[in-house]
Amino acid sequence: MATEAMNESWRRVMTQIQTIWANQEFDEADLKKARGDLRKMVNLIHEKTEEPKADIIQKITAFL
Repeated sequence: MATEAMNESWRRVMTQIQTIWANQEFDEADLKKARGDLRKMVNLIHEKTEEPKADIIQKITAFL
């Protein structure tokens, strides 16, 4: 079972993703499926934005 700290951390990650890629709609169910899996998260963002995966990884690691 997830702890409150883990849930807060996840909310922070989701907020950052929605801020960085504000011009894209992300389905919350898809984001939840990618929770805890950087590869899945990068693939999801790449599918929506067509941004290079290396750039996505760099942006995500900057706020992690």
